Amino acid sequence: MIVNSGCRDGLKAGHQTDRGAQGLGMSKGDEEEDEEEEATPSPYLERPILDKSMAEGSTKKGINYAVGSMQGWRAHMEDAHTCIPEMDGELSSWGYFAVFDGHAGSTVAEYCSHHLLDHILATGMIKEEENKVEVMEGIREGFLRIDKHMHTLSRQENWDRSGSTAAAVMLSPQNIYFINCGDSRTLLCRDGQVCFYTEDHKPCNPREKERIQNAGGSVTLQRVNGSLAVSRALGDFDFKEVEWRKQTEQLVSPEPEVCELERSPGDEFLVVACDGVWDALDNEELCAFVRSRLQVTDDLREVCAQVIDLCLYKGSLDNISIIIICFPGAPRVSPETLQQEAALEELIEKKVEDVFRVIRSRDKDPDLLYVMRFVASEDIPGLPPGGGITSKRDCVIAAYQKQMASYRPQEFMDISGSEDSS
Repeated sequence: MIVNSGCRDGLKAGHQTDRGAQGLGMSKGDEEEDEEEEATPSPYLERPILDKSMAEGSTKKGINYAVGSMQGWRAHMEDAHTCIPEMDGELSSWGYFAVFDGHAGSTVAEYCSHHLLDHILATGMIKEEENKVEVMEGIREGFLRIDKHMHTLSRQENWDRSGSTAAAVMLSPQNIYFINCGDSRTLLCRDGQVCFYTEDHKPCNPREKERIQNAGGSVTLQRVNGSLAVSRALGDFDFKEVEWRKQTEQLVSPEPEVCELERSPGDEFLVVACDGVWDALDNEELCAFVRSRLQVTDDLREVCAQVIDLCLYKGSLDNISIIIICFPGAPRVSPETLQQEAALEELIEKKVEDVFRVIRSRDKDPDLLYVMRFVASEDIPGLPPGGGITSKRDCVIAAYQKQMASYRPQEFMDISGSEDSS
């Protein structure tokens, strides 16, 4: 099964990393006001687009996966992804999963989602008789080949000026290959803890900054030449025109970092996600939250959806895309955790009921924002680790709506009774 997700073209304002207000709300915040010329289109919408694209699949070896993506606050959807749980031919026991986070357009992200693996396999270094050094070199060479090919296409065809980060994992029967080019990220949870994660490529990193300066560029406002917030990416050919520097030594490099880790029975799950996720959650928070959700639902699409919602509620203003790949050792649903989850939601509902009672005793109308703030200030045991009360926002809203429904009929009866007695 192959799942490829393309994107529609748009603008991402130099791939700016944003992190909005934390908590239960979904406000862009005053800090996001654009002071640029009126003619410049805003990269943000007035309201987020909340529709999610979801898919799932599995392999004969007991690996399950799900992918979810949402446009969110961005004016355009520029993410793309590829999920190939089982490759063709002699590599049928290998898998490949990738997320591409486009910026300044979607062309590169979409093209890579369909063709990057082809370029990697065309090196001839990915074989059933696995040689780890050759596999890692094949991945690296595949990135350089597709970037060179797209550079040629961009000169001949009407391409946009876009670029894309790339984060991926390639699974063999024995090993996991972690691949990163930019600031998307992959993470492995093993034995309940973050075992490995890729490092983001930012212009202010000493090694990246040195390469940029050696190519005649500068790092201003933590951006390449004051413009691009990532130092490695596919595409972005305006930053790859220094003729006296080779392909990997340009202002922006297409060279990925590739790391390898031997698979273990303790492996629980992998996460591959764009920075719309990592802007809102750190590695430990995401690992803990996904583990907790896997213990209350066996629907991986639902887990992806909950992560996306949590990131949105915690202030992520970017497109949000995530792939979760579960190994046989992943946490499983148990009656005990289901009972704990039910008890938690009952407690939250009771808290909402309590604040309603207090507010009504003061002859005031209950306000959703006030209720949310009240519940957030309470000490509530058993909240999902890494998510907290923010991850139960929908539960708070449902309890609020239930209380409002119970009050409104009574108010109607009071009004009707007073009119009859008059």
